[in-house]
Amino acid sequence: MAKKKMGLEDLGGFVFSTDDDFDENEIHQDDTELLSPGEQRLEAHFSKKGRGGKTVTIIKGFEGPEEDLITLGKKLKKSCGVGGSVKDGEIIIQGDDREKIMKLLQKDGYKVKKVGG
Repeated sequence: MAKKKMGLEDLGGFVFSTDDDFDENEIHQDDTELLSPGEQRLEAHFSKKGRGGKTVTIIKGFEGPEEDLITLGKKLKKSCGVGGSVKDGEIIIQGDDREKIMKLLQKDGYKVKKVGG
């Protein structure tokens, strides 16, 4: 089994600097600006690969904080009455409910494009 390389995040937020003008708050500032739903271009994909033949709808292209993505995923799952998850910046909804999901997202102001079969 290969050893995992340690990254900066493994140090628990410890930062060492010899710069007298160092400002700790500059590191934690998020440079990404939040996009409104109208500025986001989401894609509604249909897939059944690697899922034992079960179909899912995958929403890709969301730009924003992980918390907002999780909240949107919960809203879509509840509206469709199905299960799902949020992984790797994608919302995965069980079943092929693309039309319903697209209408819900468009009602919230998102621009959604249907992709795939």
